[in-house]
Amino acid sequence: MTSPTMNLTDQPSANGSARRERTGRVLQQHGALMVLALLVIVGSLAFDSFATAGNAASVVVSSSFLAIIAIGMTFVIISGGIDLSVGSLFVLGGVLAAYGSQYGTAVALLLPLTVCGVVGLAQGLIIARTGMAPFIVTLAGLLGVRGLMLAISDEGATTFLVRDPAFAALGQGDLLGLTYPVYVTAALALAAMVLLQRTGFGQNVYAIGGNEQAAALMGVPVARTKVLVYVMSALLAGLAGVLNAARLSSGVTILGIGLELDAISAVVIGGTLLTGGAGGITGTVAGVLLLGVIQSLINQVGNLTSAFQQVVSGAFLALVVVAQRLLSKAQRLS
Repeated sequence: MTSPTMNLTDQPSANGSARRERTGRVLQQHGALMVLALLVIVGSLAFDSFATAGNAASVVVSSSFLAIIAIGMTFVIISGGIDLSVGSLFVLGGVLAAYGSQYGTAVALLLPLTVCGVVGLAQGLIIARTGMAPFIVTLAGLLGVRGLMLAISDEGATTFLVRDPAFAALGQGDLLGLTYPVYVTAALALAAMVLLQRTGFGQNVYAIGGNEQAAALMGVPVARTKVLVYVMSALLAGLAGVLNAARLSSGVTILGIGLELDAISAVVIGGTLLTGGAGGITGTVAGVLLLGVIQSLINQVGNLTSAFQQVVSGAFLALVVVAQRLLSKAQRLS
């Protein structure tokens, strides 16, 4: 006679635990989007020039290149890895695109993507086949790729100019007030969402990040999936560099320093766990836009330097990581 009474007593506690778990999951996945909306509202009320079409377009356009890189980084981090080479691949892609533009648009596109893809393939094979830490392998990639770029550009003394107007139009063309790279970014984000959420490859990425040993026992092709995510990350970093070179009409050699940290920050701020196994493209895009809005708000203030954005972004990232830790602990307890 006591068993039904105990079940009824336990029911509110179970419901409360379920609600806390759902709330924690929503905050982890959509927290960046909520904060982004809040900052947009505050900025619109505080600054007259913030809530304008021109400022919104500026934020979106300037964020598009980082977003392309962050999309690839999302796959890498969800799989439990890290890619520190993307900043160097970004600048190498731009330099090779500008160099190749003298031979036409096709060469300007294929040359950097081929080289960056080979770098990603090499890094992925080393990580997957030898078990070396992704941090070490991609750190070596960062140094090696930047050294290759300096060798090509005579220690940075030579800046290749874009000679092909058709190629330059890829970065400078305008549609409805937004440049073409914005639409490329949107298409890539949609494709990445489908790939991550609706395909077996995406489920393999989540499984490996959640528990690599268990994934292998379930028959997941761990090595192949790891190689593919690093190839994807390298290709997207190179593509971002290509589009940026088209926008600037040159292969600028001083770009990309610290860009890998910005990409990682955007991905983590967007709700992807550094430990792997959880995250999504929507959160990453929100994280990129959030960093862009923070920069825009700092510019609106006027008396703050751009370096202040690094302070704000770093503090915000630290808060997000702590919040993720607490939310994960709360979900385990519930």
